[in-house]
Amino acid sequence: MTKINWYLLFFLFTMGLVSCSSSDDDEDLFGNWIELGAFEGYPRSDAIAFTIGDYAFVGTGYDGEEDERLNDFWKYDPQKDYWTQVQSLPAVARNGAVAFGAAGKGYVTTGYDGENKLKDLWEYDPVGNAWNQKADFPGSGRYGSIAFSINDRGYVGSGYDGNLLKDFWEYIPATDTWEQRVSIGGKKRRDAVAFVIGDKGYVVTGTDNGNYLGDFWEYDPVADTWTEKREIGKDANEDESYDDDYEIVGINGVAFSINGLGYVTTGGPGYPDARTWEYNPVNDTWEERTKFEGSPRYEAVAFVVDDKPFVTTGRSSGYYFDDVWTFDPNAEEDEND
Repeated sequence: MTKINWYLLFFLFTMGLVSCSSSDDDEDLFGNWIELGAFEGYPRSDAIAFTIGDYAFVGTGYDGEEDERLNDFWKYDPQKDYWTQVQSLPAVARNGAVAFGAAGKGYVTTGYDGENKLKDLWEYDPVGNAWNQKADFPGSGRYGSIAFSINDRGYVGSGYDGNLLKDFWEYIPATDTWEQRVSIGGKKRRDAVAFVIGDKGYVVTGTDNGNYLGDFWEYDPVADTWTEKREIGKDANEDESYDDDYEIVGINGVAFSINGLGYVTTGGPGYPDARTWEYNPVNDTWEERTKFEGSPRYEAVAFVVDDKPFVTTGRSSGYYFDDVWTFDPNAEEDEND
């Protein structure tokens, strides 16, 4: 046998070992992604989502195929796996906005219309299927921010208005007023994610001056304080007893929380990924879960209805998605779903 054939056999054998090792690693991960019926609006990226009761609402975003921004909205019934178009946002079409649900209503603010960075606030009433304009977001117009709600109050912060930001604001629906709160801890950031566990909010990932951020912050709305948690950057911690071999840093992912645990998935550092990580606030640690089984992507949306999470839309390069996935963290991976 020639030397080149020996090299070929060695290469194939080595690749086989790598493949088996990769497969074994995947088998060690827990959680199962299940594909559902497609989102019935245009495929899009950089959209927003909020939940009201037993339904989710998804809208706005960027349609890469038609090269236009959108203001349509869709209602999702997870029991029937069925989408219904509702009243469009009666404002300029946009992408990069944020949304939250509070006090039985949905709220949309900020974003980018292709020329202007926005700060108008709109309230959606599901009973009348109607939008009402409310008090403008008092910070600067921006996009790439984070938002969440706790105890029927909305919170919006960070993003990009021409400069990176870390300011943080509370919206009170009952009085249609905003109050500035203590700024998000650590770095300024854009394209981060946020989730809520109990009565605390969490902000993680994002970018600042071209660097992917590894700091991780918990917000207490009662005390109006931010507490730094363990960093998510690889080799970020010096404690040798702490396994910090994380690969969570990145931008334009999504996050959600169920059963007292937080989850970050999709997004990525420099390229769209499908990683899924679970955060336990009791011991302040992350555990890797089964990768998102749709195509890796940026700028998807995530929402939770009845403790069941969903991920939909997003983009990878020039391809835009309309597939819908749900995740069961307590089930073994089933590739046939």
